[in-house]
Amino acid sequence: MPSIPTAPLVATGLVGGYLVARETGVRPLGGAVLGAAGLLAGRRWLRTTGPATTAVLAGVYLGGFGASHPLAKKIGAWPAVLTVAATSATAAWLLADRRGAR
Repeated sequence: MPSIPTAPLVATGLVGGYLVARETGVRPLGGAVLGAAGLLAGRRWLRTTGPATTAVLAGVYLGGFGASHPLAKKIGAWPAVLTVAATSATAAWLLADRRGAR
């Protein structure tokens, strides 16, 4: 069974986590979506890229989540979420996923 690339996984975690929290009004439920996607991606990164790259990508993912809050005050919630999701997905593709595409 082929592995799912992590770029769409992290984008789904950030966008899906926000959407679930917004639509249900239950922030911990959104956090569960964010956490589940992050754990799945992290396991794959660790297996395919090693601990250093995994730490960098986890930092980008979690840093994006944290940065989306102040960014939302400047540009709006959806643009902020989409920006950090795109940034995280790009980092995942550049540092992990494209290695498997060769």
